[in-house]
Amino acid sequence: MHAIATSMPHVQQVGGSRDNAVYQVGGKSFVFFRNPRPDAFDPDTDERYDDVIVFWVPDEADKLALVQDPDHPAFTTPHFDGHLSVLVRASRLGELTRRQLAELIIDGWLSRASARRAADWLAAHPDRSLD
Repeated sequence: MHAIATSMPHVQQVGGSRDNAVYQVGGKSFVFFRNPRPDAFDPDTDERYDDVIVFWVPDEADKLALVQDPDHPAFTTPHFDGHLSVLVRASRLGELTRRQLAELIIDGWLSRASARRAADWLAAHPDRSLD
């Protein structure tokens, strides 16, 4: 995940409030590791998840497609209603192929990058892949 995020142009990795990784383009976060919060917890134990990653998405339709797909580990919580992002536990990233993970990260980057940076990247990568 880290290699994919940092392979995108103009990305800075900064430390969050607990020195958690935050990936930004143009000062805007597109992926970050979230601190344990009361809204994301194990329903069996009530323990807060300590491995939640937030990924920005292009729009509400993409968000719904991801969280409603029973084969995708993305989820959301009421705290993120109206926020163009999905949550994925780091412990479940292995359920995604490298291509799926790259697509999630690239979509996040594209949704937060400036229009010029996004257009330049898309012109150089018409298939929207890192290869």
